Amino acid sequence: MLTPKVFSVSQLNSHISSLIASDPQLQTIFIEGELSNVNINAKSGHMYFSLKDKSSVVRAVMFSWSVKNLRFLPEDGMKVIMRAQVTVYEPSGQYQLRVEDMQPDGVGVLAMQFEQLKKKLGAEGLFAEEHKKPIPDMPKVVGIITSPTGAALQDIKDIIGRRFPCVELVLAPVLVQGDEAPSQLIHAVQLFSDNKAADVIIIGRGGGSMEDLWAFNDEGLARAIYACEIPVISAVGHETDTTLCDFVSDLRAPTPSAAAELAVPNRLDLLENVQSMLRQGVTAVNAQLSLLENDTEKISSIVLALSPLDELDKDIELVENYAIRAKSAAENLYRHSESSAKELFTTVEALNPVAVLNRGFAYITKGDSNISSIKDVSSGDLLDITLKDGNFKAQVQST
Repeated sequence: MLTPKVFSVSQLNSHISSLIASDPQLQTIFIEGELSNVNINAKSGHMYFSLKDKSSVVRAVMFSWSVKNLRFLPEDGMKVIMRAQVTVYEPSGQYQLRVEDMQPDGVGVLAMQFEQLKKKLGAEGLFAEEHKKPIPDMPKVVGIITSPTGAALQDIKDIIGRRFPCVELVLAPVLVQGDEAPSQLIHAVQLFSDNKAADVIIIGRGGGSMEDLWAFNDEGLARAIYACEIPVISAVGHETDTTLCDFVSDLRAPTPSAAAELAVPNRLDLLENVQSMLRQGVTAVNAQLSLLENDTEKISSIVLALSPLDELDKDIELVENYAIRAKSAAENLYRHSESSAKELFTTVEALNPVAVLNRGFAYITKGDSNISSIKDVSSGDLLDITLKDGNFKAQVQST
């Protein structure tokens, strides 16, 4: 009779581990199930969780270097398909799965990553309406972030040139798909924002698969658009395509062509608005003039009713009569004065000694005294005798 071998606990766990490790079917397996108790260690980065179905549970671990390669964030309740190796954790005697890769089951990994990132950024408020900036009515400069060789650029240029040709277009040429596209898109947004190089920015590209458009779901790009000080219009793909860029931008356009229409006004509409305002202005001015004319007529009626012109006309007539009478009196006074002056002149002329001399008389003086009598002179007096045509001196010889 053989004596049974006695195993220590460690020996048993080690033996079972070697048995599992030597089974090639357990070295690489694909297994599906539902995640539960997901826990990512903040220090090491390793992820610990359980995988379960309706009746069983198995523990699993995914080391940090594999976690970093995941394109989505595992969460409790998520159905996944994993590539793993069956191992034994000898200290506890439990077998577990060492997971090397994980994919969402039934939903594309990109779609899962998109929904998770959308949920994260939405919770941070990056999509909130109160943070969205208004698009200017008439921008002077429109910035464009897209591929320089894509059809989207030509569509934007054609539509803006037709609608509002006076605007300046500034292109930041970038890749719009591939691994290098996100960094170029982020740099272009920051460049416009830091230099205030435009009044509004259009960022986008033409349509494509979800993989083609994935650069516009980059978290860094979403944060750059949120921080941009210039309003951003997102125009990625077709109307049915949706990216994180659409949610965080200030305005979403279904296509690049639609973005061009949203970025600038239509010059024909502006012209019609100006003409409409002009017509409204003329109508308003005419209405105001009509009101003023009515007010003027009313005021004129009141002024005529209260006007003192009638009384003033009477006073003017009275003054004119007084003026006529005053003029007549003045003329009479003038004629009377003229007659009196002539009479006075005649009288004065008669008394003028020169007139007497003209009739043959002489004017005799002795010194300053007039000689009017023989008694006024004595023999030997020297007299001044004035005639009409001169004077001379004479001496009195006898009296």
